[in-house]
Amino acid sequence: MRGHIRRRSSSSWELKIDLGRAPDGKRRTVYRTVRGSKRDAQAKLAGLLAAQTSGIPIEPSKLTVAVYLRERLAYWQAVSSISPKTAQGYQQLIDHHIVPHLGDRLLQQLTPRHVEAWHTTLLTTGRRDRQGRLKGQVGITARSVGHAHRVLSKALAEAAKHEIVPRNVCSLQRAPKINAVEMLILNKEQVAGFEAWLHGHAMEVPTLVALYGGLRRGEVLGLRWRNVDLDDEIIHVRESLEQTKAGLRFKSPKSRAGIRDIKLPAILIDALYAHRKRLLEHRLQLGQGKLAGDDLVFPALDGGPQAPDSFGSAWGKLVRKLGFEISFHALRHTHASMLIAHGVDVVTISKRLGHASPSITLNVYAHLFTKDDSKAAAAINAALGR
Repeated sequence: MRGHIRRRSSSSWELKIDLGRAPDGKRRTVYRTVRGSKRDAQAKLAGLLAAQTSGIPIEPSKLTVAVYLRERLAYWQAVSSISPKTAQGYQQLIDHHIVPHLGDRLLQQLTPRHVEAWHTTLLTTGRRDRQGRLKGQVGITARSVGHAHRVLSKALAEAAKHEIVPRNVCSLQRAPKINAVEMLILNKEQVAGFEAWLHGHAMEVPTLVALYGGLRRGEVLGLRWRNVDLDDEIIHVRESLEQTKAGLRFKSPKSRAGIRDIKLPAILIDALYAHRKRLLEHRLQLGQGKLAGDDLVFPALDGGPQAPDSFGSAWGKLVRKLGFEISFHALRHTHASMLIAHGVDVVTISKRLGHASPSITLNVYAHLFTKDDSKAAAAINAALGR
């Protein structure tokens, strides 16, 4: 590998680097133009030769951001490093928020400045409809920009590892800061009245399981009778129901910590006993026989699983009739807030919610923990016998 410098003008120099022969026998030569002094050209040549020696390719690549991202997504799906639901989300972020703005740019030419400009565009004019068309001068939220940024950063980190690019430019330009927004949860009066408002409704018991058990929507809809032990008053969370464009599928919970056993309060035990009785009566009327362990606790009318998206839509219509504007997932947040308000420690709450670590619980619910540390002072006084 050799390099040469040739003057092109009074302040311009051409670098010629001979990389030897390619596997097909053709000679590989790279040219670069440097503006400045001869010393600048010599420094640039030395840097290029050092980079090539260390394994970082200096030959220009025609690989674009769009092509590379789609290759990476296909790879992540092939090795099952992401779930189908996550893959669907990545696909939407790539198609709607990354490729329209950065897709034609060569991967090796992407800079932190390009990433910064991309963030600005998304925040000001980035919102698109379901067909991918821009919706005028309307931006997306900083949280959504952050999701797109993480997908691009994940791909670029792997490009740097494979020496396609010298660095991950997304690590140099952070995503926009997300302003903390207080979560919508039910207040004490609403929690107290929810059972009466939903009494007899098909949504009643699933709602109570989320509200008093802290289960996610997919965990509620994926619950089977073999995992409900009413005698020992425990729900064993072992499956979750997921919906993608490909259809419905049962999967393990979101993380290893999501596989957990939840002790049930009396109100939930009573509700599940009554629900089981009604469900059994309905099955006997249809000639379907007794409930089996594999049967779903909250099935569709035909006994199969309920589609989470349809369930969510039905929930939205129901709560709007009741005068609320709150998501089904907010029941889980309400459950956590009740535990915090009654002094349950963060480790117990984290395990009950199925978080991978207590730090996640603190990150999500820190604002709900009391800021009065008088208990800490009292503990020290007690230790000192005062």
